[in-house]
Amino acid sequence: MRASSHVLEHDFSLSASAAELDSLAAWRERPRIQQPTWPDEDARATVAERLRQAPPLVFAGEVDQLADRVASAARGEAFVLMGGDCAETFADSTADRIRNKIRTILQMSAVLTYGASMPVVKMGRMAGQFAKPRSGDTETRDGVTLPSYRGDGVNGFEFTEASRLPDPERLWRMYTTSASTLNLMRAFTTGGFADLREVHAWNQGFIAGPEYARYESLARDIDRAVRFMAACGYDFEALRSVEFYAAHEGLLLDYEEALSRIDSRTGQVYDCSGHFLWIGERTRQLDGAHVEFLAKVSNPIGVKLGPTATVEDALALIDVLDPERRPGRLTFITRMGADRIRDALPPLVEGVRDAGAEVAWVTDPMHGNTITSSNGYKTRRFEDILDEVVGFFEVHEGLGTIPAGLHMELTGDDVTEVLGGVGEIDEIGLERRYETLVDPRLNHRQSLELAFLVAERLSRRA
Repeated sequence: MRASSHVLEHDFSLSASAAELDSLAAWRERPRIQQPTWPDEDARATVAERLRQAPPLVFAGEVDQLADRVASAARGEAFVLMGGDCAETFADSTADRIRNKIRTILQMSAVLTYGASMPVVKMGRMAGQFAKPRSGDTETRDGVTLPSYRGDGVNGFEFTEASRLPDPERLWRMYTTSASTLNLMRAFTTGGFADLREVHAWNQGFIAGPEYARYESLARDIDRAVRFMAACGYDFEALRSVEFYAAHEGLLLDYEEALSRIDSRTGQVYDCSGHFLWIGERTRQLDGAHVEFLAKVSNPIGVKLGPTATVEDALALIDVLDPERRPGRLTFITRMGADRIRDALPPLVEGVRDAGAEVAWVTDPMHGNTITSSNGYKTRRFEDILDEVVGFFEVHEGLGTIPAGLHMELTGDDVTEVLGGVGEIDEIGLERRYETLVDPRLNHRQSLELAFLVAERLSRRA
C-alpha cells in the first residue's frame, strides 16, 4: 500500500453528482439479501450522508496498482496471498493484533517468495471485514429469539435485545476503525517493519515449534542471499517497504455505496472502502443487489464459487462483472470442500478457459470444510484445509491452468480454533483459546505450516 506519484495524481470528487449517486443506488431496486433491517431509516440516511462526506479510505492509484498485480497472478507471474479475520471486531482492532496479522502474512509471503521464486501480492482481510452473512435472520436460545449477530458493523454479539438491534451508527464506527487500521497497516508496511532484512525479527514473540525452526532456516538462507547482494553493491532501499492491500466482502451495501467516489480525472467510480472487494457465495445472484452494485465500481473484485456453481454461472458472472475483459478485474475464489474440489472445480476452470476469459483462480480452503466438534465448537480440520489446497493445485496442474492465490481466515495470535496442525490441537484443546465470534481461523503456527506446503507446490510448478 505504498504511496506513489501515480496514487497522488488521482483526485476524488467527495460529493458526486446526484445523477451519479442515483446510478450507484440502482442496487436498491434489485433483490436484496443478507442486509440488516435498520429500525430507523432516517438514522441510516443520516449516517450514510456523513460517510459520503468523509475522506476516502483508499485511493484510485492504489486500486489500479492492485489490479495490475492481480493480472500478473492470473498469468502465473505472481501469487496472491489474502488472509485475516473471518470478521473483525472493534474491540480487537488493536495495534498488537493488527501487527501480528501483518507479521503472519509477511512471514507466509517470505516463505512463498523465497520457496517459489515468485512475487507475492499481499492482501489483508482487514480494515472493512466487519460484517458476515448468516444462515438465518434470527437466533433462538432457551426459547428467546433475537436477530442474528451480523458482525460489529451491524449489531453486537451479546445475546440481548439491545445488543442485537441493528444500529446504523455502527457503520460510522466501522469507517473510523477501518481508517485507524489502514493507518497502522501503512505504518507497518512502509516504516521499515516489513523490510525483508527483518525476517528474523518477525519471529520474535512467537512460541517455539518445529515450523519455527524451519522458518529460521529459511530466514538464514535469505540473510545469506542479502549479504551476497550487498557484496555485489545492491541498493536495498526497495526492501524497506512492501505493497499491502486491504480486502473485505462487499456485504453491507449501504456502507459500500456511501464510500464510493468519482475519480475526477476519469469519471470512473471506485468503492473507496477497500482496494479489493468480493461477493460471497450467498450473494452472487445475477439479478441480485450485490452483483448490480459491484458491476459499477472499478475495483478488482472477487466472487466466491461453491460446489454447486456451474460453468453457466461463471460465464454469466464474467459477462456482467467484467464485460470488457480487463486484466486483473475479476477473481474467482473457489470454496468447494476437500471432498469435492477434485470433481467440482475442473468443469469450471475448463469452461472459463475455453471461453477465452482470463480470471485469477484463488482457493478458499476454509469455508467448505466447516464441522462441529463433539463438544459443540464450530471448527475445521487442518488436514482437510491442506487437502483442499493440494486438490486445487492438482486440478490446475492437470488442466495446464494457473493456480493464482490463496484466501485464508487466519490470525497472528495463538488461538485454538482449527483441529490438528503441527500443534496437534484436539477437541479438548479447542476449549483452551477459542476466541472467534463467527468462523474458526488458523493460528500463526498453522498458517506458517500451510505456507511451506504451498511454496513446495509453487516451486514444483516453476
